[in-house]
Amino acid sequence: MAKCIRVPKKEGEPVRRALAEEGLLDLHFRIGGDGDCILIPVTCDSYQGYDAMEAELRPQEHGNTDYRDHVDIPEELKALLPMSHDVVGDIAITKLEDELLPYRHGIGEALMKVSPNIRAVFLDDGVKGEYRVRDLERIAGTGTSEVIHKEFGTRLMTDPSKVYFNPRLSNERARVAKMVKPGEVIIDMFAGVAPFGSVICKNASPGMVYSIDLNPECEKYMRENVRLNHIKNMECMIGDSTQLVKGLPKADRVIMNLPQMADQFLDSALGIVKPTGIIHMHKIMERADMEHYPDDLKKAMAEKGFGMRIAEVSELKTYSPTMSVYVFDIVPEF
Repeated sequence: MAKCIRVPKKEGEPVRRALAEEGLLDLHFRIGGDGDCILIPVTCDSYQGYDAMEAELRPQEHGNTDYRDHVDIPEELKALLPMSHDVVGDIAITKLEDELLPYRHGIGEALMKVSPNIRAVFLDDGVKGEYRVRDLERIAGTGTSEVIHKEFGTRLMTDPSKVYFNPRLSNERARVAKMVKPGEVIIDMFAGVAPFGSVICKNASPGMVYSIDLNPECEKYMRENVRLNHIKNMECMIGDSTQLVKGLPKADRVIMNLPQMADQFLDSALGIVKPTGIIHMHKIMERADMEHYPDDLKKAMAEKGFGMRIAEVSELKTYSPTMSVYVFDIVPEF
């Protein structure tokens, strides 16, 4: 018998990926099936609201799946090899220390050797340009970085070298989608290729979603994602969201996924949200600053004439040894 969680099939892959990233996937057993659900073996008692249960799962036969064992580099450098990578569609994106750069092609080939579903591996050399997209170099495999990424029954075309896309927010997108009530008006102020809007439209029944981004490259991918997912209730908009929102209806829900600086535009969001609405604001910050940040934010908004309170705070992921990405669920107070 194995400990596992029972997850709907359309949510299976994002949940499996998240469990693997957090080291909670039990690799001694294979994933099983149970009607419209899958049984994912875990080492925890619950995860994201799914309680663990006991089930008969087949043992997993392991080959050598640690790419680090297939990399030919000096022994003293092996400790620098990264433990995790971003997977977007059928490509992997990795970051390497400077000392590892001369061996980057071998590292990419090793990753592909243990990951048969990966078509290509790209080196992430940081963000670039006005729209802060990734500077990618293909170090193994074939083709471009344009892919179709799947999560929660949604197909998302994207190219991380041209537009912002974070695969690690799949559970956050699902969380927000589950909160959406029928008929809601939703404004995504920094939408990228519209993953939030697409997941919401596929898994909930909003009245209308307005997906806005400043990067003109996003328009192609937004519209393609509308087509791929047969969405009828999303409007794609390119431009400055703080200006474009002035011509939109008041929102039941505002999404602010610009973690480097979203709080600089919170007054714009408070100006367009309904009195009964909610704002989901992402923020990268020092964990040590969390104690004072909510009060400081409330004071800053009060100085601009807006009342607000933070209904909930969740830590989404680690960003650096001292920083994390948080989501603040904010409601207006009048």
